[in-house]
Amino acid sequence: MATPLEITDGNFDELVLQTHMPVLVDFWAVWCGPCRQIAPSVEELATEYAGRAIVGKMDIDNNPNVPIKYGIMSIPTVLVFKDGQVVEQIVGAVPKQKLVDALENHMATTTA
Repeated sequence: MATPLEITDGNFDELVLQTHMPVLVDFWAVWCGPCRQIAPSVEELATEYAGRAIVGKMDIDNNPNVPIKYGIMSIPTVLVFKDGQVVEQIVGAVPKQKLVDALENHMATTTA
């Protein structure tokens, strides 16, 4: 069973911006109730999309630089990146299907 990658200010460029796969990043914090609500869905996506997409989590308290750069004002915020660019943004606790749809919207054009 795959787990979401721990994305940090230090590894963000390598894991998110420099990959050819779509990347879903969950910006969260330990104290955030809605973040805990979507955490199981994010964990399931890490397993379901292993090898096809990168699914990661970034703790905004321990990694303030990237959230500031991308204007994260509320958490949870989920950003989907493709080719180093934000292609989708979801704010708040949402059903798993909304996260699946966000990834799937950017999967079809990824396969070569």
